[in-house]
Amino acid sequence: MGRQVKKSVLDALGEVRGKSMLQERRTSQDCGEIGLKIARDGTWYYQDSVIGRRPLVKLFASVLRRETDGRYYLVTPAEMALVHVEDAPFLAVAMEVKGSGKRQRLTFRTNLDDVVEAGPEHPLSFGSEKSGSFTPFVLVRGGLQARLTRPVYYELIAAAVTETSDRKKEMGVWSGGAFFPFPEPAPPG
Repeated sequence: MGRQVKKSVLDALGEVRGKSMLQERRTSQDCGEIGLKIARDGTWYYQDSVIGRRPLVKLFASVLRRETDGRYYLVTPAEMALVHVEDAPFLAVAMEVKGSGKRQRLTFRTNLDDVVEAGPEHPLSFGSEKSGSFTPFVLVRGGLQARLTRPVYYELIAAAVTETSDRKKEMGVWSGGAFFPFPEPAPPG
């Protein structure tokens, strides 16, 4: 049975492009838990075995969806299967800076070669850490985020400027005409 589910998911993956989420939900059978996981380092697993074929991982990623409850699924016209995601489904592994100030554009490339320019359609967001620092993310598509890797995080910090709004100084970055302020550091303690 497990082998049959795996085969039918793979067969259906190629048919999903161009379908709306509503169409997919109406016809997709929920396969539930089949052992898919994306680790914090971006590695994909099927039943605790690494999926080593990059084209297959990219194919899976092309049909990855995030539901309103925060859970992730591979969704094809025929089936949907739960995917456990440890942190974010993608990693931003490269950043290109063009321009400066309010005209600056930050373009990110993910570990699976998606390319997005941060801005209103692909905003940056920040998760707070217990240490008082923050983890930056960029929206790739449909609720799917990429966590910036450490080198990209440092590049982001290097592109930061200080802006004053409502008599308050904020450090952050401009991209695509939008300003993304960094979170305030947590007070020591």
